[in-house]
Amino acid sequence: MSDTEIRDDRAGGRLEAFAGEEVVGHIAYFVLEAPARALVPVHTIVEPEHEGLGIAGSLARELYAIAAREGIVVAPLCPYVVKWAARHPEEAPAADPRLLEAAVEWLKAHPGRF
Repeated sequence: MSDTEIRDDRAGGRLEAFAGEEVVGHIAYFVLEAPARALVPVHTIVEPEHEGLGIAGSLARELYAIAAREGIVVAPLCPYVVKWAARHPEEAPAADPRLLEAAVEWLKAHPGRF
C-alpha cells in the first residue's frame, strides 16, 4: 500500500487511490449541506487485482481525516465504511442519526447519481 496515493476529486465526488496513474480503488461520496455539512460515502470499490492490500481501509481512513480537517463529520451510507467506522471509533466518530436520515433523503431526491 505504500506506493498508493490517495487523491480527493471533490468535484467528481470520488476519493481515489492511485498506483502510479492507475485508479485502483475509490469511495464515491457527496457533500451533504443540511441539516449540517457532512461527507457521505455511498460505495467503496477496489479493483479485483488490488483487493486485500488495505486500499479500502486507507480510503475510509483518509475520508475521515479530510472531514476532521474540514471540521465536519462523515455520515456513512456505504456498508464498507459503516463497518470500518465501527472497528475504528477513535478515528471515526458516529454521525448524528438526523444526518444519516438527511443523506438517505438526498439520495432519494437524486436518483441515478450513484
